[in-house]
Amino acid sequence: MTIRPIVISGDPVLHTRARPVEMIDDEIRTLVQDMYETQDAAHGVGLAAPQVGVGLRIYTWQMDNEDGVRARGHVINPFVRATKAPVGEPSRDDESEGCLSVPGYSFPLRRGESAHVTGYDVDGNELDFTATGWFARCMQHEYDHLNGFLYVDRLGERWQKKARKAVKAEGWGVPGHSWMPGEDRDPFGHDDDE
Repeated sequence: MTIRPIVISGDPVLHTRARPVEMIDDEIRTLVQDMYETQDAAHGVGLAAPQVGVGLRIYTWQMDNEDGVRARGHVINPFVRATKAPVGEPSRDDESEGCLSVPGYSFPLRRGESAHVTGYDVDGNELDFTATGWFARCMQHEYDHLNGFLYVDRLGERWQKKARKAVKAEGWGVPGHSWMPGEDRDPFGHDDDE
C-alpha cells in the first residue's frame, strides 16, 4: 500500500466528472487500498479517487454511524440520492465541512439529512444502504467529488466569497498543488498535539 499525494482545488481532475470503473481488477483493488492508507495518514473521514489524481468513480470512508454500515468502507461506481437540504442558513458550529482538497479550511453547508447509496465493492458485491446524519453528509460530499464538485462550490454566497478569498490567498485554484499526508504538516492540526 502507498500513501498518495492529495491534489488541491484547481487541479483539473477535481473539476471533471470521474469515469465509471469498467472492470474491477487488481489495479482497482490496489487503488482502493492506497486510498485507505492515504485517508488514514490524512486523518480523513472520506476520500474520493479524484483527490489522489485518479479520475475514477470510487470513494472510501472511515466513519462511525448508526445506520448498520461498516465504519470503514468503499464504493465503486456509486449512485447517491440525498433528501433535500433544509431551508435556511447553515450553522457555523453544527454544519461546517472541511475537505482534504481545500486543506485547513471549513465552511458551513446545508446537506440532506439522509442519502441512499448504491454501488459495488472490490469483490463485485452490490452495496445498498441508507446513510443518515453526518454519515449522509460524508456520502454526499464524496459523491460530489466524483461529479467534479468540491463542497465549496455548493456554499451560499457569503461563505463562497470567503472560500474564494482563502483559495486565492493560498495561491490555489490552478493546477499543480498537492500535499503529502504523513510528510507535510497536517493542515487540520491533527499533528499539532504531538
